[in-house]
Amino acid sequence: MTHPGFVDLHTHGIGRYDTRTRNPEDILRIAGLHAAAATEAFLPTVYPAALAEMRSNMEAVRRAMEMQVYHKSWTAKTESPIIAGSRQEARILGVHLEGPFLNPARCGALDKKAFVRPSLSAFKELISGYEGIVKVITIAPEIPGALRVIAHCRARGIKANMGHSDATYEEAINGKKAGAMGITHLFNAMGSFHHRKPGLAGLGLIDEDLYIEVIADGFHLHPATLELIFNRKRLDRIILVSDSVKGIKGTKPAVREGILAGSGITLADSYKVLKVIGVPEAEIVEAAVDNPKRYLALK
Repeated sequence: MTHPGFVDLHTHGIGRYDTRTRNPEDILRIAGLHAAAATEAFLPTVYPAALAEMRSNMEAVRRAMEMQVYHKSWTAKTESPIIAGSRQEARILGVHLEGPFLNPARCGALDKKAFVRPSLSAFKELISGYEGIVKVITIAPEIPGALRVIAHCRARGIKANMGHSDATYEEAINGKKAGAMGITHLFNAMGSFHHRKPGLAGLGLIDEDLYIEVIADGFHLHPATLELIFNRKRLDRIILVSDSVKGIKGTKPAVREGILAGSGITLADSYKVLKVIGVPEAEIVEAAVDNPKRYLALK
């Protein structure tokens, strides 16, 4: 593969490490493992938990980002290959908060006991001091109070994704009107598409503005569904994500009580899956490199 490195906006962990940590070295190890799989940059994605615990996880990410900046600066001054050259880490772009303002009815593999009713006070308590690193937050738009939080995110420059949601089509449209700009792992952890009730999944598939995350491992979405997405959705709005979690070996996801519990893939694996089903290489690269950069307004 000769294209630029992948950009993964939704990964909880990889190998033996994940974002449930207070240790910035764990985040840097995740960065190293992703870099080894051709990922250039990523958003460590924090699980819903008690607000204090989520903040401690964000602190680990913030410190890891500072360490990367220091290593890059130190290496540039000394021209030493020891720090940056040997670390070979994917760049940490900030943090994606998957929750805690989610719908318990669509918790998927997440701990619904950690979900919180959306409010501006809870949101401010969650991100206070971390405003500069929170890039994306996933919110269920149908929960009372969610639209105000989404609007506040838009005003603060934080991308609000709709997800882990039981929203009707109309409720999803209201989320978009409030300022939501994306949808977290389309079709997964949301109401099923129905010909009379298209819901959040239907809006994500047909809307011309909303970005959609897509887990292309061949399990979270059937290959035919992946073909449908690439044939129907506006190409510059598709974002490939791994949704990877620690402890999974191989590309087959873990299953807990009949529910898919994250993946063990990297975007390099998604690249291979999509190539096999016939998606053109240029389209895959756009979804795995260009579109996530566009979504975060990266240069």
